Amino acid sequence: MSEGERELYSVGDVSELLGLHVRTVRNYVRTRRLKAVRIGKQYRIAREDVEALIGGTAGPDPSGGERSREAPGDRPSVEASTIVRIDPVDPDTAHRLVTLVTASVQPGRAGGGGPRVQTIHEPECSRLRIVLLGSPADTAELLTLIDSVLAPGSGLFPTHTGPEETRDDHR
Repeated sequence: MSEGERELYSVGDVSELLGLHVRTVRNYVRTRRLKAVRIGKQYRIAREDVEALIGGTAGPDPSGGERSREAPGDRPSVEASTIVRIDPVDPDTAHRLVTLVTASVQPGRAGGGGPRVQTIHEPECSRLRIVLLGSPADTAELLTLIDSVLAPGSGLFPTHTGPEETRDDHR
């Protein structure tokens, strides 16, 4: 059986085929976005399931070229991925920001389901990472939202420029 006729792929094969990180493919399997069968300690992914994920055909074209992921006449599928790192951030601010960003994502849009957001809060180093996946327009919209919320004077982050001044209103 040649590479082009292969029916089952490993996680590494799929990550290489799609240009994704191995962890991303494993996360797709764990969240059931990508079907897989566990054989021993490894996952095996059927060609049909890879094709269902990308909306086209997986693997190299038997003629030697790359297969197109789009049907003739369709608009190419474009996805942007961005990682936003915010530090330092306290737990309350991280929670508010995560709630705001995830609430602003509109699930169930026609034609693609809208953007996806994953967040990683690392309280031990006061860091928040927000991973955005979606169309370039959706990703840009979320980046604009994050930028405007983090702008000075937005009220989300407490601004401490120096020691607290005591205010005497009784004079």
